Amino acid sequence: MNIIYRKKLAYFILFIFLPTYIVFVVTIISFLDRFNIWVELFVYVLLGIVWVFPFKFAFKGLAAKKEKK
Repeated sequence: MNIIYRKKLAYFILFIFLPTYIVFVVTIISFLDRFNIWVELFVYVLLGIVWVFPFKFAFKGLAAKKEKK
């Protein structure tokens, strides 16, 4: 995939998908009963990490230095 398209996809993921995902997760968690603070922290941390893995390809290599020709 071209670097320009990957950058556009990365911006889309960060500015559109991620806030939507956060609102979705917080809404779903709020419908459940209150858990132990450690269980709730574990769930939030786990869900905060899980979203990255499907989109790993979009972010890989974006911060690399450009090669000089």
